[in-house]
Amino acid sequence: MSFDRITIDPAVMSGKPCIRGLRVTVANVLRQLANHRTAEQILAAYPYLEAEDVDACLAYAALRVDDEELALTAA
Repeated sequence: MSFDRITIDPAVMSGKPCIRGLRVTVANVLRQLANHRTAEQILAAYPYLEAEDVDACLAYAALRVDDEELALTAA
């Protein structure tokens, strides 16, 4: 499974997992989904995001919950 849309860079958002090097964290997207916002609402609020970014956040979270090691490279 590839996570090329999820980046970790110590210079961006203190190294938290982000979407494509942007200042939008995976946690922020997941928090919004957990609060019943739809992917369409999130994409409208962040027009520089793509539907694949939301999907990548969900896939990343699912893998993290499963406690698997992820080998992500710094952006």
